[in-house]
Amino acid sequence: MDELPIGRRVAYWRGRRKMSQQVFADRLGKSKSWVDKVERGVRRLDKFSVVYDIADVLQVDVQLLLGKEVERKPETQNCIDQVEVEEIRAALERYDQMSAFFQAVPHSPPLTEMRKAVSHAWLTYQHAKYGALARALPKLLRDAQGADSAHATSDEASTAAHLLGQVYQIASSVLRKVGEHELSWLAADRSIAVSQRAGDQLLAGLASYRVGSALLALGRVRPSLEVNVNIANRLAPVGPERPRAEQLSVYGMLLLNGAMSAARIGDAATVRDLLCGADQASLELGGDFNHYWTSFGPTNVQLHRCATAVELGDGRLAVEAHLNMDKTGFHAMLPERRAHHFLDIARGYTQIGDVEKAGEMLLEGDRLAPSEIRCRPLAHEVLSDVLRRTRGTPPAPIAELAEQMGVGV
Repeated sequence: MDELPIGRRVAYWRGRRKMSQQVFADRLGKSKSWVDKVERGVRRLDKFSVVYDIADVLQVDVQLLLGKEVERKPETQNCIDQVEVEEIRAALERYDQMSAFFQAVPHSPPLTEMRKAVSHAWLTYQHAKYGALARALPKLLRDAQGADSAHATSDEASTAAHLLGQVYQIASSVLRKVGEHELSWLAADRSIAVSQRAGDQLLAGLASYRVGSALLALGRVRPSLEVNVNIANRLAPVGPERPRAEQLSVYGMLLLNGAMSAARIGDAATVRDLLCGADQASLELGGDFNHYWTSFGPTNVQLHRCATAVELGDGRLAVEAHLNMDKTGFHAMLPERRAHHFLDIARGYTQIGDVEKAGEMLLEGDRLAPSEIRCRPLAHEVLSDVLRRTRGTPPAPIAELAEQMGVGV
């Protein structure tokens, strides 16, 4: 789109935002005639201040309006760019599903197709293919919203709501990974409401987990701890009957997420209690499973022992736990979990001053799931720290990774 004149680019993004010329003009403080002339190229945009105002109203990076969008390099194909973020934002901003209360929805995908699409999206996320997922999410969100509206008064209302709740959770997770924390929180919050309509306590519990993760990423640590612990307590197994495996999985993940929040505020005692509870749940579960897409089990508890140690600033403990980990269970984990762990351990090694090993961990994660390293702002920070503290010229693989990620000393 960089070959288009700026007026055409303004018209394109206005159309993408579903704004009429009048609405756009009102938000910009201009007349409809002024907007029309700009879009037709009759009036020039020769003031940067006006271009920045337009970009702000359209919620796009100003570089997109100026036609200076950077082409993706092959090695960054799996990351999410500004255009994709804005498309996901636009899908989350849609409220036209409310029309189901007033008139019939004209079309929505069959629920059998939706189930397949949602399962594929979960697997795409757990294999850390964030770019591919970002490109699929806007349509998936619209389709799930449409299906939810179409079946709002049918016997399949709860099924459609369940699928939409899952899609919101997928969106929340991938947005948090790439640093879009406010949008991640919005998607997670949407999932809670939809999950309640679906009548599934475990899906609602997992939505609370996503809310806790988004709050933690936003620096709202105590609310994150509270939501994880409160919902975990409500889902805690009670009574003589053996709890369902799905219940143990969601319950355990809430405890693990709570432990991460407690670690962020330096509450080591709460971290130990929550990890102990999660460990007991994993033992009762009897192995590593992916119920409700949680990847919960003894191995994930071990990964969180390392991660919480890093958050507490105890890199040595994290590294020791990593070296003593059950390798069989670890290698059976899905790529996103393993690469995330390598990033955590890279941070642990920087805490004890071993930047060479930290670099090796980043490379291990990159070989396993490039998007988990190249697309995450946290990984950029760790790599920058490794480069800054490396004496002399960094090893060739690290230098190459830094160049591909656009990270300098």
